[in-house]
Amino acid sequence: MGSISAPAEERRLILATTTSTQDSGLLDYILPEFEARSNIKVDVIAVGTGQALKLGEDGNADVLLIHAPSKEDAFMQAGHGVCREGVMYNDFVIVGPASDSAGIRGLTTAVEAFAKIAQSQSPFISRGDESGTHAKEMKIWEVVGILPKGRWYISTGQGMGAVLTMADEQQAYTLSDRATYLVHTLEGIELEILVKADPFLFNPYSVIAVDPDKGSHIQADLAQAFIDWLISVPTQEMIGQFGVTEFGAPLFIPNSKP
Repeated sequence: MGSISAPAEERRLILATTTSTQDSGLLDYILPEFEARSNIKVDVIAVGTGQALKLGEDGNADVLLIHAPSKEDAFMQAGHGVCREGVMYNDFVIVGPASDSAGIRGLTTAVEAFAKIAQSQSPFISRGDESGTHAKEMKIWEVVGILPKGRWYISTGQGMGAVLTMADEQQAYTLSDRATYLVHTLEGIELEILVKADPFLFNPYSVIAVDPDKGSHIQADLAQAFIDWLISVPTQEMIGQFGVTEFGAPLFIPNSKP
């Protein structure tokens, strides 16, 4: 009898990414196709962008999917990454209770909205986790000219999903990426989008391969295979379809440059 050949050994790739790609359901939507096609198992570590970059810097991840352009620039300039590609974008929104005690509904700039929230000392819940969302929030406060503090300002160190749940329970405001917010409306949160469409709230995502010089354990070839797949036309089309059925529009807009 002829022997049956054993299946090819599954290889493993460590992906450090933002909580928004996980909490929105995007990774669950696209990764099975990559894993089936490549026989590469993707181990996802979903943390804030700052923590994801630290994992890359320390050689504890092979590839990063993140959203904090200035931090990404610094990461690349320091030589921690070897390949960086744009993947997709969406936007941040300011959400809060329908009662809108700060009176920000319909304002056209995030800076004006944050100023009114601070002036009224309306409760605001912050990620406080060095994530891309937290970095954007702090940039807005910087432009406002306020260092937020006091009982009205709650810094949690939590991911986006947890912060949205807390804001909903406490009738508070927060800054969220649109995708995670929309997915959580399906789970029953009653927060409303009060400020949107400010160009300052643009939210681009990039993928970065970690420098293989950080150690022989870095899976550089698998990281490059993942990047090539992520920015390929079929995968970009998948990203552009995610959320259309549930929300009538994609949660992320594909943005790779072939």
